[in-house]
Amino acid sequence: MNNILKIAKIDAYSITPKYLQLINSILQGIQSGQIRKNDVLPSINEFSYALETARSTIERAYNELKRMGLVQSVAGKGFFIVHTQFQRPVKVLLLFNKLSIHKKIIYDAFASTLGNEAAIDFYIYNNDFNVFKNLLQEKIDHYAKCVIIPHFYENREMGYKLINTIAKEKLILMDKLAEGVTGEFGAVYENFEEDIYSALEQLRERLSGYRMLRLIFPQNTYYSKKILLGFLRFCQKNNFKNEVISSLDHHKIEPGSVYINLAEDDLVILIEKIIEGNFKVGKDIGVISYNETPIKKIILDGITTISTDFKMMGEKAAELLLDNSTERIQIPFRVTLRNSI
Repeated sequence: MNNILKIAKIDAYSITPKYLQLINSILQGIQSGQIRKNDVLPSINEFSYALETARSTIERAYNELKRMGLVQSVAGKGFFIVHTQFQRPVKVLLLFNKLSIHKKIIYDAFASTLGNEAAIDFYIYNNDFNVFKNLLQEKIDHYAKCVIIPHFYENREMGYKLINTIAKEKLILMDKLAEGVTGEFGAVYENFEEDIYSALEQLRERLSGYRMLRLIFPQNTYYSKKILLGFLRFCQKNNFKNEVISSLDHHKIEPGSVYINLAEDDLVILIEKIIEGNFKVGKDIGVISYNETPIKKIILDGITTISTDFKMMGEKAAELLLDNSTERIQIPFRVTLRNSI
């Protein structure tokens, strides 16, 4: 029993739910022969104490192992390994640049599509190249697949160069095709320039009621500059006066303008300034927000969004992984028209 307590580990830095980490470590122990048929597992209390985690986490892990047919419980005696034969799950290293509502949609769809066919270890590197580098170098050799959303504030080219060292049969990129990453690998991605251009074209009639289009594009950002190119191309083609703003902090809101925000923090500031100025959204001021999230259906009586289908992105990435496919799939970009323009 003490041996199993040493085998089972929970990584505090991983975003993977703790109950899944526990399941994965027990499965790995079975595969390696360290945990054998008829071995007695630690009690819920013992595991809870040793791993410094809630009893409910251990219970959930044990219930899932019972559902898989690997573990049974006997009243008064505890939990036992009853089978050691099971379909080996693919070990997946999942690296996201940050946490957000839409990233959770991607993760949930990815994990749900994989089901029990993969064991996911999920980490956030916060757009930081050094954190990314340390995670990748420490962990990549232990995984059959590596799925990455490749966004960096700095050292972007070094990040892409590091990604290029990953065996391409292991690699799947999500959200963007990183320039300079070569070879045959799977990808599900956005076409940033064409996406915003086509979205604004769909909204052109509504936009024609405003004098100015303003894109809020943060200065030190991981957002693709191709978004800028698509925005400027649309404005030039359709003769819209336009401005790119790096920050709203000292910007005076001007009626007759449509504001397009990328970052959620900028949307909050924008809404505060609109309320302070007593402007009517959809009449005095237009608002278009990048990336659909549930709350945008409600605030300001509904905010128009232009957004990738994040659920599809997660699902398609999982399908590529399960099929060992090197296909590259462009995810559709959608306009959700609401009362804000």
